Amino acid sequence: MQGVLRRVVYISSFEISGIIISALILAYLSGTAPSHTGPLAVMTSALAITVNLAYTSLFERWEAGRAARSRSLGRRILHAVGFQITLLVFLIPLMAWWMEMTILQALILDTALIVFFPIYMFVFNWAFDAIFGLPDAVTKGRVGNEAEAAA
Repeated sequence: MQGVLRRVVYISSFEISGIIISALILAYLSGTAPSHTGPLAVMTSALAITVNLAYTSLFERWEAGRAARSRSLGRRILHAVGFQITLLVFLIPLMAWWMEMTILQALILDTALIVFFPIYMFVFNWAFDAIFGLPDAVTKGRVGNEAEAAA
């Protein structure tokens, strides 16, 4: 599975499970009901989908230019950590607004998610690649249909 279909399956499966997990974690840590944190989890998911599309596309373009045609442990860690940092730039202000707290309070509340999601992403990505195979950017040094059209 390659290209847009791969990204849609990846993002959908990652985000559905992420919504459930983050809503429950935030509800537990904030002492509020999942009915309050659930919509925040959905907004976070929508934001994460947007950031993920852009970040993963840029990461795969970078990957296509590398000599190594595999995803090493270091490359997987770079992908997970880089995505998480990028997402936090957008996520913390959203959480502060929704939960009616300061940026610092939102950062403290989000600490559990900051720790959990890179580990979750790492394991999820490894499993996803094991099930669906690696993208062409890794195995062939090209990115999706754009490289095929240029050939």
